[in-house]
Amino acid sequence: MDSGEDKNSCGTSDKDADIASVMGFSGFGKKARTFDFDAIFEQTRRTAIERSQKALEEREMENMQQMSAGSSQSSKAPVQPRRGMSAPSASRGQESDSESSSGSEDEDSEEEQIGPPLPPAMATRGGADNEEEFVGPPLPPGYTENDDDEDDEAQDDDDDDNPVKRIPDTHEITLQHGTKTVSALGLDPSGARLVTGGYDYDVRFWDFAGMDASLQAFRSLQPCECHQIRSLQYSITGDVLLVVAGNAQAKVLDRDGFQVLECMKGDQYIVDMANTKGHTAMLNGGCWHPKVKEEFLTCSNDGTVRTWDINNEKKHKSVFKPRSMQGKKVTPTCCTYSRDGKMIAAGCQDGTIQIWDRNLSVHTKFHCRQAHTPGSDTSCLSFSYDGTVLASRGGDDTLKTWDIRNFKKPLNVATGLSTFFPMTDCCFSPDDKLLMTGTSVKKGEGNGKLVFFDRYTFQKSYEIEVANSSVVRCLWHPKLNQIMVGTGNGLAKVYYDPVKSQRGAKLCVVKSRGKEKMAETLTQDYIITPHALPMFREARQRSTRKQLEKDRLDPVKSHKPEPPVSGPGRGGRVGTHGGTLSSFIVKNIALDKTDDSNAREAILRHAQEASENPYWVAPAYARTQPEMIFAEVESEDEEANKEPEWKKRKI
Repeated sequence: MDSGEDKNSCGTSDKDADIASVMGFSGFGKKARTFDFDAIFEQTRRTAIERSQKALEEREMENMQQMSAGSSQSSKAPVQPRRGMSAPSASRGQESDSESSSGSEDEDSEEEQIGPPLPPAMATRGGADNEEEFVGPPLPPGYTENDDDEDDEAQDDDDDDNPVKRIPDTHEITLQHGTKTVSALGLDPSGARLVTGGYDYDVRFWDFAGMDASLQAFRSLQPCECHQIRSLQYSITGDVLLVVAGNAQAKVLDRDGFQVLECMKGDQYIVDMANTKGHTAMLNGGCWHPKVKEEFLTCSNDGTVRTWDINNEKKHKSVFKPRSMQGKKVTPTCCTYSRDGKMIAAGCQDGTIQIWDRNLSVHTKFHCRQAHTPGSDTSCLSFSYDGTVLASRGGDDTLKTWDIRNFKKPLNVATGLSTFFPMTDCCFSPDDKLLMTGTSVKKGEGNGKLVFFDRYTFQKSYEIEVANSSVVRCLWHPKLNQIMVGTGNGLAKVYYDPVKSQRGAKLCVVKSRGKEKMAETLTQDYIITPHALPMFREARQRSTRKQLEKDRLDPVKSHKPEPPVSGPGRGGRVGTHGGTLSSFIVKNIALDKTDDSNAREAILRHAQEASENPYWVAPAYARTQPEMIFAEVESEDEEANKEPEWKKRKI
């Protein structure tokens, strides 16, 4: 083997020499150093053994000193030997035990201990087996080091098993949408942008990354003019926003609020709604397809549920017509897709929940009669993340869960959840273990609550008092792990936890408020005119602050408002009774004691003055006015002797 290696090495060296001579240089540089790791490890092991032996020797010396001190004390007080053993034999047994234990300690330490020795005070605590375990002050009796770890692990396990611990409600921020009900909430899939809509027809855009602690919306618009916003939802890609309002035409906006699509309006005079191109009555809800980014769904008071394609705005894609038990038209109040997008569910006014296959629009795949009280509007349908359970929020103050595989009776029912709005939400937590919904209250009769139920036992697990108004909309974003709530008094609240939540509201609360820029209205630009005559040259301003103070004292430059008028008034201003013209007129009318109920007397009151001093009417007609001829007034005797008119002879 050695000869072969020598040959190979000679061959490689010859090749290197040939290549070096051809290339024109002397060599390929220095050779890399090689290390023998086995030798290094062996040397390290030997040094560790030597150090451990030294430490053991020092320890034995300390033990011998302690034993000698103890024997000197024991000589004063005799020690009773154990039963059946004399004192010398006991001491010999102890010495043999100590020798055997020291021998075993030597062997264990030689095999296990690697590195510098422990301090003597720590080495004597607990023996050689516990050298690596005991670090720090002595532990209390009955306590083991693993207790802390076991407690932490048990607490972590409890947190994992208890879904209530995962609710992010330690902190909150409040967004002021307006003064009326927040009836729609939408978050894009990344959680960077929130959009709110309300009964005031406004849609406001909130950007968490660009917003500071003042919490102001960066855009507000009215996409559907004077119609209340019913639903808002971003598509699965987050590039467009579906707006469903109280009119018959849904709209699609881009991220900046510009219109991308407006659905067609159908012909309201056609009986069969399947033959129209769009809805003919008010919309109730809508949502995007969870898998296909171009498709969305709407439901309307015209009794249809329609799917649309964003690339075709001229006509709907398909029509689903819910029917009652008698086969009559029923109004759908809410609609949604299943998690895989293969089924479409609708809650109707007659209390039914009807589910169709997305590709078969005629007959329902699942149909539950009287799922809720007939005549109550089912406000929300929500599928669980695993796709097997459907939650329905009814207008009959109930929350129910249904198994899709057995759709005849509900799995669980919760009652006493008051609702006054036709769009009250319910949704599942990101871990699919909790179900969340809101409650409504009348004005001044308590606080609206956000209630959490266990999905399996359906017991109330937790509740949050949101505001002194109804909780209308609620949304639990799975990526942010934050809860958005819309209330009846125009507020949108965001609940989060600094540890359990991600981004979202955490980005804007840490930013300080931007200072408002004050407009300097008193400053005047200084114009430099070096060649102007001295009489026209302005004095150069040395200090802006002094000039501002002077301008502030000048009533003209500072636009000082006129003080209120005291006394009778001056300069055409009336100063009594509020200083306004209206108050002056009201005062004069109140002081006028004349009674104008009889118009004839009011006019004749001025007759004598007009005849004595004609000023307005008589001089104007002095030249052209004819002489007035009045009927002669006859006396009573003449009237009595006068022959009646009917007795006069006719000629």
